[in-house]
Formats: sequence, structure tokens, C-alpha cells
Amino acid sequence: MQNQVLILDFGSQYTQLIARRVRELNIYSEIKPYNNPPKNLSDYQAVILSGSPYSVRADDAPHPDLSEIKGKIPLLGICYGAQYLSHFHGGNVAPSATREYGRANLDKIKPNEDFLNGISGGSQVWMSHSDTIKELPTGAVLLASTQDVENAAFRIEDEDTYGIQFHPEVYHTKDGKRLLENFLVKIAGLKQDWTPDAFVETTIKELKEKIGGDNVILGLSGGVDSSVAAMLLHKAIGKQLHCIFVNNGLLRKNEFHDVLEQYKDMGLNVKGVDASARFLDALKGEADPEKKRKIIGRVFIEVFDDEAHKVENATWLAQGTIYPDRIESVSASGGPSATIKSHHNVGGLPDYMKLNVVEPLHLLFKDEVRRVGKSIGMKASILGRHPFPGPGLGIRILGDITAEKVAILQEVDAIFINGLKEYGLYDNVWQAGAMLLPVQSVGVMGDERTYEKCVALRAVESTDGMTADWVNLPYEFLQRISNTIINRVKGVNRVVYDISSKPPATIEWE
Repeated sequence: MQNQVLILDFGSQYTQLIARRVRELNIYSEIKPYNNPPKNLSDYQAVILSGSPYSVRADDAPHPDLSEIKGKIPLLGICYGAQYLSHFHGGNVAPSATREYGRANLDKIKPNEDFLNGISGGSQVWMSHSDTIKELPTGAVLLASTQDVENAAFRIEDEDTYGIQFHPEVYHTKDGKRLLENFLVKIAGLKQDWTPDAFVETTIKELKEKIGGDNVILGLSGGVDSSVAAMLLHKAIGKQLHCIFVNNGLLRKNEFHDVLEQYKDMGLNVKGVDASARFLDALKGEADPEKKRKIIGRVFIEVFDDEAHKVENATWLAQGTIYPDRIESVSASGGPSATIKSHHNVGGLPDYMKLNVVEPLHLLFKDEVRRVGKSIGMKASILGRHPFPGPGLGIRILGDITAEKVAILQEVDAIFINGLKEYGLYDNVWQAGAMLLPVQSVGVMGDERTYEKCVALRAVESTDGMTADWVNLPYEFLQRISNTIINRVKGVNRVVYDISSKPPATIEWE
């Protein structure tokens, strides 16, 4: 791929949003850590430097070598990236005299600049920094200011090098997408041709070349990611794909049977494996969230190792890993951002398992996966299914896991999800589920005292799972669902609704 953008990550919480905004322009982008950039920079037509929690003035600040980029490839520095261009190229960066965080408005916009085409005075931007650029780098031309930030945007004469002190990738910068399009299309000359159809064509070709005549085992979960991955592989290698749907004992109510039937209708070669007892035995007595994830991941791999020996010439394990999984687990390709949590299908295979890993979706965000699925003709009922975590209810049961707790949560979850569908709310929610809390509370039922469990309902709206807001579900709906759960599910006497957004919370509780 020659038509692509490199984003060098300095540890900003917004780095992944930069990639998303670029891709929304139908331009492919990928994130690489600043301290381990690609060796072949000729593959990229533009480079973006992210923000960072560091100060460029600190001794331990990220300090990449830009000698093969600056002045040679169109370059945009955002926040820390702009300060870096100034600090190390003849300018001056110092602590801000006033707080520079939140909304601001551009003014003193230099006219007739391609970079600011279509952006007028007063355009709202989002600031998030403690340092400020006091003096521009050598050869720089001031492009825009705000009331508190004189050097809010600049370019370097005789180079396609730009710097901005604000964040165009966040929602609060109203013309952020236009600014990125100006830089990438008008200045860098990139083509806006990275579409779902193009991805499908390229991916199928690559899968054919990579896999050849080998057989592939794929773990289906019933979710969007593994389903789309399966159909891409099916189109690429046909009967060489052997799908396995594992019942880990942590699925939703009736899901094992229902999903198997769904996949058979799609023409996939699917085998159902009931390993629920194996998973529950391995999880017995374990309450630590990270350890539970790792146990589920380990047993998941063990089950596949057993099944792999039953498939002749099986040399590949396919997974539906997507970009947010990898970002949260291994921090943007090993970069400086914080690791959030482990994902059961991220991190490679144990030495004893002699299978190579193929991940057709590992560079896609969730909404991109759905668009790819639509491009290859998959049903809306499958593509519109809410995300469900790989570890299943195992990370929605806080504390240790027992068969009894799983049964309780399955009933609660079924009432909640079916209720969303009955009320016409399901498609307005990105992800929903119930959590079984490790507490009991006093209640009154039929004039008798009860001391039973509490469940938390969670419903969020999001685009890709990297950020999410809680959904303001109607009180009437919540009241009915709460009453139904307490009346029908023995062992539960209290229902609460989670109104936390991501960040600071995550979507799942563990």
C-alpha cells in the first residue's frame, strides 16, 4: 500500500482518535511507536506526530530522529508534535503562563493557505497542554492564533511541515476533520480510496497468498468480529477453513445452540465444542480480573490445540482480533501508551502450539468491521449484534465464578437484552450487558427479609469502543426491566444502572 499515513505515537490518549479521523477520510493510517518507527518510510505519503503526556523540555521526553521525515515527507505535528518541531528546530517552548485546556477559538487566520482552507475565524478548537510555543522554529510562518495561544498553527517555509497546538482529532475541534483533509489531500496529495470494497479485495488476495493450500482453524464467538473474519477467509480459501464454536460455559442464554444454527445458514463449515466444564474447573476459586482473562485465554488455546490435531494439515489459527483489542492490550504496537487490560486473543500462542496466527481484521476499528461485513453481503442482524467480550460472562461476574452465578447472570442478561429489543432500543445502543456484583444487600419480598445479590445494567453508545457514553434509557423501561429481573431471577433483589462513561471507566467492569 503506497497511499497511507504514518502516525508516530508519543503516548497521547488521543493517538487512536487521529487514526480514526484519518480513516474516516477513506485514507489508510497506522500507528507506530516513536521509538520503533518503520524502517521503510517510502511506504508513507504523510506523517503525523501525536500529542504526549511528556514535556519536550524534560530529560526523558520522547526524542525521535526526524531526519528522514522533516522536509522530505509531508509532516504534521499535533500538540507535543508541534512543540517538538519548535523546541528542536530553532524555536522556544516554555511553561504556559495561563491554563490552556479545553475549548478555544481560532483567530488571526492567515488567508490563502491550503492548510486552513474553509476554516474561518472563530472556529472552535480543543487545547490540552501545559507548555506553549513561545518562539516558532526557524523558517516558520504563523498561520493562526487563539486568545491565549499566539502560536496556535504554523508551517515551515519551503517544506510541507506544519504544526498545530490544538487537537484536530477530538470532537470538540469543529473543523478538525476538514483541517486533516486539507493536510492529507490538498498538501500531501493522498487519494481517498481506502474503502470497505478496497479492503475486502486486498485482504482476500493477501489471505490467498499467505495461506496457500493450508487448512485454517478459526474460533467463532457469535460476534461481529469473528463472523466477518470467517466470511473473509471463506471467500479466500473456501473449504480449507474449519470453524470451531466453543461453549466456554460463559456464553449468553441459549447462545451455543442459536449461534451454531446461524453459522450453518451462512454456509460455513462449523463444529460445536462444549468445553464449559473445562473452563469452569480452571476458573474455580479465581477472583482476580486479569488472572481470569488469562485463564480463559489459556484454556481457549488448549481447546483449539486439541481440535487442531483433528484437522489434517491445519497450520493456521485465525482470530477476529481488531485494532482496539491490540491497542488496549499491547499499547499501540508496543508504544508508550498505557496498557489497559489483556484481551484473550491478543499476545501470540504458546510454544507448544504449532500454529501460525492470521488476523484479517487486526487493523480495523469496530465500525470499519461492520462496513466490511456489509460490503461482502452479510446480514444486518449479524452485523448489528452488540459486541460481546471474548471472556464472556467471566468478566461480568465480579469475583470468583461458579455455575450458579453464571446461570443467574444468563437469566438477567436475557431479560435485559430481550427487553431492549422489545422496546425498540437495541439498535440505539452500541453495547449492553449485565454485571453480577460481589455484594449482597437486604431486601423485602412478601413481608420477608431477603439478603441476595445485586446486578448492574450497562448500556453505552460508541463508534469503535475506544470511547463510550452511557445511554439515557427511559425510566419506564428501566423500571420494567428491574421489576422483571427481581421477580423472575431467584437470588437477585437489587438492580442498579451504570452511568459511567469511557474514559474514565471501561465498558466492561473487569
